[in-house]
Amino acid sequence: MLGERIREIRKRKKMTLEALAGEELTKGMLSLIENNKAKPSMESLTYIAKRLDVDITELLEDISTQKLRELLAEAEKLFNSDSHKTANQYQQLTGLIEPYVQNLSQGYESARLLDIYSRSLYYQQTHGWKELSVKAANMYDDMNLTARRANIGLFWAMSRFVEHHYQDALQILLQERSQIEAKHHFIDAMTRVDFDYHEAILHFAVGDSEAAAAVMEKAIQFSNEEGIFYRIYDLYRLAAAHAMMTGNNQQQQYYMLKLKQYSEFAEDKQARSFYDLFQTIALISLEQDYQKALQIIDAYLANAETNDDDRSWYLHEKGKALYCLGQYNEALQCLEKVEISAYIHHPFDLSMLYIKDAYKALCQMELGFQAEALDAAATAVENFAAMPPTPYKDFATKTYQAIQLRTRS
Repeated sequence: MLGERIREIRKRKKMTLEALAGEELTKGMLSLIENNKAKPSMESLTYIAKRLDVDITELLEDISTQKLRELLAEAEKLFNSDSHKTANQYQQLTGLIEPYVQNLSQGYESARLLDIYSRSLYYQQTHGWKELSVKAANMYDDMNLTARRANIGLFWAMSRFVEHHYQDALQILLQERSQIEAKHHFIDAMTRVDFDYHEAILHFAVGDSEAAAAVMEKAIQFSNEEGIFYRIYDLYRLAAAHAMMTGNNQQQQYYMLKLKQYSEFAEDKQARSFYDLFQTIALISLEQDYQKALQIIDAYLANAETNDDDRSWYLHEKGKALYCLGQYNEALQCLEKVEISAYIHHPFDLSMLYIKDAYKALCQMELGFQAEALDAAATAVENFAAMPPTPYKDFATKTYQAIQLRTRS
């Protein structure tokens, strides 16, 4: 209430009742105002605001700007924390912001709090998140905060992407990008690269490799011309994956080298891990140098710092290499340990991991387990049903057909 806001600001500024009352108000009257037992005239309120050195609107607002800033600082800290280390992260955020939601109507702090609150509701699969997100987007638009507004548009698109509604995601992104570029005449470099990167991965996801490659190459060229490294690792990784999917070995080697150079320049361990992963895939699929691939793989599997997601990728490739070496039991043991993270959604990544069931089927067939082999091969084909065409999808289909023929003979 009004009196409480006056008292809060006065104490924050370390002013006594006498100091704030000055010559135009008595200490007793000011005490009544702060305890909401007397209502000040507009003249008195203007005087109090002047003495507190704040705009009168801050006294009239339901929540003070300072309170919103403190609330946002706390929310940002929690929102940006590692979700794996913070228990009930999004529940905490909704509990923190919810009491103030009805009063978040203007200003950056209000928009950002609504943005964080709506995302927290989304991650908890709670209805009503989209309406609040739209409100935050409109507020960002009104303040011409292009990067924040674009980020919300990307969030809407990717919320469909993680549900594997790839065409919907692409349509939302293209629509949002068009509207934002029409309304906001200046798009900063990082926002432009963000749009390009996400547009490229969504074109790839729906199977439009030509459009995806064009956008991706444009983004890489723009980044090089502008001398920025934002998302360059993601773009090189995407380019290398695309080259691998299309069988362009020369381009694959080029972007693998770029990944290696970037990892060394930026001292980025994750980039180096992806380079080594792509290298093992090439050693197995192109060069048939299984022993060299296994040396790289085993080094990562023996390293305690290798995270669970990377460990699954390397176990997957180890299973493939061991199968090619005729070590079917060992290969099957590796493939059985492969887990597909809940955070993996792109058809490229899913395709590279779904193939594990085809290799399991091949191992089981060699070991004489025909029924199990047929089931595993059928699982691979089923998993690939909604995926765009890739060499991996073709391999799964051919494996299933070959095992069908062998089990009938």
